[in-house]
Amino acid sequence: MDTLIHPSAIIEAGADLDSTVSVGAYAYVGKAVQAGPGTKIMHHATVDGKTTLGKDNEVHPYAYLGGQTHDLKYEGGVQSLEIGDRNVFREYSTAHCATAEGLITRLGDDNLILAYSHIAHECIVGNHLIMSSHSALGGHVSVGDHVNIGWGVGVHQFCRIGNHAMAAATSTVLQDIPPYVIAQGNPAEGRSINKVGLQRAGYSEDTIASIRRLFILFFKKGLNRSQALEALEASEEANLAEAKELIAFIRSSERGIV
Repeated sequence: MDTLIHPSAIIEAGADLDSTVSVGAYAYVGKAVQAGPGTKIMHHATVDGKTTLGKDNEVHPYAYLGGQTHDLKYEGGVQSLEIGDRNVFREYSTAHCATAEGLITRLGDDNLILAYSHIAHECIVGNHLIMSSHSALGGHVSVGDHVNIGWGVGVHQFCRIGNHAMAAATSTVLQDIPPYVIAQGNPAEGRSINKVGLQRAGYSEDTIASIRRLFILFFKKGLNRSQALEALEASEEANLAEAKELIAFIRSSERGIV
């Protein structure tokens, strides 16, 4: 392992690094960190807190993982951040630990977190997120799979973003973004379906057309939330898996829908 650790790096006693982990010049690794095979912690990067990294992650220069929560309820201790496999954290991106013991901030696999972006305490992020530069998730935000967050987006605490959804650049997200939907604006509103994202994910043109019809029913008919849900449930597409996912997401929303 010594050949993969730059002599200027600081690795605190207690850190558990796989023998294939590399640590660059002037990087810092805290005593409660665990890092899996193939992970690269590049020069001047910091990994601290009770942070667990899976395999083949990349922590680029000046990124800071496992920082202390911003939550004013924090009362001390070394808290948890769990990161899966093949995630990339670019320059100056940050991901904070949870606020208290028994809580966790968690990211899944294959997420790309671009420069200066921030993931706050108790966020739960799925897989294949692309999070553009200068964007931020407030505390307790939940993000599904295959989500795209544009440049400069701010997501309010406790919001949810569904699978295959997108928050367009510079948007302010104050409510939940349902699956398959592009939200844009300040405050963000549902504008269209994420057609390009769905095509890239392998959805058929027929399924995309059905999702578009569901979107129009909910967002474009001038109905209130209860009426729109009834319309979704009475639609020809109601038995599709995508319709059921959309309806369940909307019904479980506590902050409302964009």
